[in-house]
Amino acid sequence: MPAPKELDPSASLSALYGVKLRKLRVRAGFTQRQLGDRLPIAHSRIAQFELGKETPPEDVNARLDEILEADGDLVDLWTHIKRTPIPDWARKFVAYEARAVKMLKYTAHIVPGLLQTEPYARALLRISRPRDTGAEIEDLVATRLERQTILQRGSPPLLWCILDEAVIRRPVGGRAVMREQLAHVLSMARTPHVVVQLLPFEQGEHPVMGGSLTLLSFERGPDVAYIESSHSGELAETSEDVAAYALAYDLLQAKALPPDESLVLIRSAMEEFSRCAPQEPT
Repeated sequence: MPAPKELDPSASLSALYGVKLRKLRVRAGFTQRQLGDRLPIAHSRIAQFELGKETPPEDVNARLDEILEADGDLVDLWTHIKRTPIPDWARKFVAYEARAVKMLKYTAHIVPGLLQTEPYARALLRISRPRDTGAEIEDLVATRLERQTILQRGSPPLLWCILDEAVIRRPVGGRAVMREQLAHVLSMARTPHVVVQLLPFEQGEHPVMGGSLTLLSFERGPDVAYIESSHSGELAETSEDVAAYALAYDLLQAKALPPDESLVLIRSAMEEFSRCAPQEPT
């Protein structure tokens, strides 16, 4: 059996949490599977917590603290992690994103953060972080909107987005918010540095189902890939991994509609939200 991956606890709060959790588990005499059974939760999730790749939900963390007799240490660490506007697992990606000259993105469920309107971003964050206060949500919204200044630079990067059809069909925040969001996507797609393609449902299965993929290119240095789900992300930096994700993206582009046809379908969805939107009180 391979030795467990060693983490640098000073690298991030998530790494510190993972190191602490593993020490407490070993001290208590549990395997990952045994600890998972006590919660109960899949032992693979315990592994992700210990690798710093995922932060447990609050109730799971409280049980871990109790079972491992951590005397509140895990609760305290969890609180600090959740107070950070950008999660540890996303911070390195955000740094890469700021200096990229080309971004290739695929999203399965939501509009990419760089193209989100404020009401759309707020609706997403409220549903994904129900325990956060209003002030905490507003801090996250401001952080997300601040990232969009990348596209307002004198020489912005090329942003090429492939959106799954689900992205334009689900009324996040309600029909009025969704109509405004799709109008913004259309407006950005008319700029020379933003290209949008749509991947229709009828194309069936594809290599990147269930999450999102971003490929970043730079003036100097190798490309990187970033794979993200709703509560975790992973940065791929080896040439072999990046090449595999680049091939997956090529296959997505081959399945997606051409940009002009994509914008026609997005406009149609936007107009459908307009026709179906109920009258809102003044």
